[in-house]
Amino acid sequence: MSRNYRFHNPNAPYFVSFAVVEWLNVFDQDKFKDILVDNLNYCQREKGMEIYAWVIMPTHVHLVFRSTTEVTPGRLLGEFKSHTSKKLVKLINENFEEKNRRFFMETFSRHGKYRSNVKNFQFWQQNNKPIELWSNKVITQKIRYIHNNPLKKGMVFNPEDYLYSSAVDYSGEQGLINGVVVVPLLW
Repeated sequence: MSRNYRFHNPNAPYFVSFAVVEWLNVFDQDKFKDILVDNLNYCQREKGMEIYAWVIMPTHVHLVFRSTTEVTPGRLLGEFKSHTSKKLVKLINENFEEKNRRFFMETFSRHGKYRSNVKNFQFWQQNNKPIELWSNKVITQKIRYIHNNPLKKGMVFNPEDYLYSSAVDYSGEQGLINGVVVVPLLW
């Protein structure tokens, strides 16, 4: 991985993106997205994850966050991904029809075989491409990008209409994640 894509400053906010292996469309049902929301709330409440912006798309997640404890941002994100991948694989096993379940599980298994740090299944792609957010201009740019993602994909007409995003919080309402840190955005 490029040195540019690492968590260098443990106190800085970061923009990260992470996707399901092969960009599989897992998050098309709310019950799958809800696992991520529940765990983001848990990480915020119990692990010191300060969340500035987030969105769950059908194949991937974008997040702006920072760690407020001694746990590094990389470790915090790694624990989030590890925990959610186990829950999501279990939910897929329990809820998908046989043909789809077999396809997903074979894909996760195939990707897991080639990773020394994976026991059985690899759900998330390895790379997060963390980008340290060093200025208000860059923070604004990344938050706008996150909030406009569902709009650009034609999922909604207004960013704040997409339930699985912090755009709701930035419109003055309460979203699904408690305590999102709403920062003033530059125009």
